[in-house]
Amino acid sequence: MIINIKTKPNSSQPKLEKISDNEYKAYIKSPPENNKANIELINLLSREFKIPVSNIKIKNPKSKNKVIEIITKH
Repeated sequence: MIINIKTKPNSSQPKLEKISDNEYKAYIKSPPENNKANIELINLLSREFKIPVSNIKIKNPKSKNKVIEIITKH
């Protein structure tokens, strides 16, 4: 599954907001430096989708508009 996420780093509360079936907005507490925001985003997605961290891949880690691949086993 591929989803698009617009990230908002330095937010007060971490949360994930669904915009459409494959579009989300992620509010991240961490700053976008040293990969901190990406790590927090992966952990947030892992909790929300109840999947292991290893099943989440960020295709374009340096962009605010991220393309995320989530590997699900059916």
